[in-house]
Amino acid sequence: MKFGVIKFPGSNCDQDAYYTIKDVLGQPVEYLWHQDTDLKGADCIVVPGGFSYGDYLRCGAIARFSPIMSAVQDFAANGGYVLGVCNGFQVLCESHLLPGALVRNDNQHFICKQVYLRAENTDTPFTNQIDNGATLQIPIAHGEGKYVCDEPTLKALQENRRILFRYARPDGSLSDQANPNGSVDNIAGVANETFNVFGLMPHPERAADPALGSADGRLIFDSLLRHTR
Repeated sequence: MKFGVIKFPGSNCDQDAYYTIKDVLGQPVEYLWHQDTDLKGADCIVVPGGFSYGDYLRCGAIARFSPIMSAVQDFAANGGYVLGVCNGFQVLCESHLLPGALVRNDNQHFICKQVYLRAENTDTPFTNQIDNGATLQIPIAHGEGKYVCDEPTLKALQENRRILFRYARPDGSLSDQANPNGSVDNIAGVANETFNVFGLMPHPERAADPALGSADGRLIFDSLLRHTR
């Protein structure tokens, strides 16, 4: 399975994603520059974390107008797989590939730490290798990671099981204390209606190698590989 990792001016997690795909998963991968319109035959596009365009105006608000995002929107509409991580999640929401928005954390501080996520739907291309109800340990690093949406959108996400991960305690129970940024309904990651586009604030590419203290994030990549095998 070939991956493409987008580089925007200000991206700083593109190399982490590239390393995980190439050296941990052993899959082919190419960088895609933000001005490109050719996705170079990639089967999955990774929109990485970082600070695209310095996160001026609003996170992801400028990146959505990059030429490559028009190509990604067409790619997703035709069933292509798209994974957005942190700033990538913000870009996908700004591009209307995912619903809702990411705003400032409740405490108004940048947060960088390990968190726990409860898998909510393990019957998707991005989660099929995760045990139902399992808890994963994956790091976050963001200042604007509070997921918000209106009530009709939240109801649609809940009813159609499009919330793939929620912030939780290590035992999987939900609480306000386990929610690092104040996201509505403890949401950490959501999918689109057809489950080929997925965005999450935590960084699975930083938890895919046991040397980093957790390999739980690899399960998301393994799920995608299993789904497309």
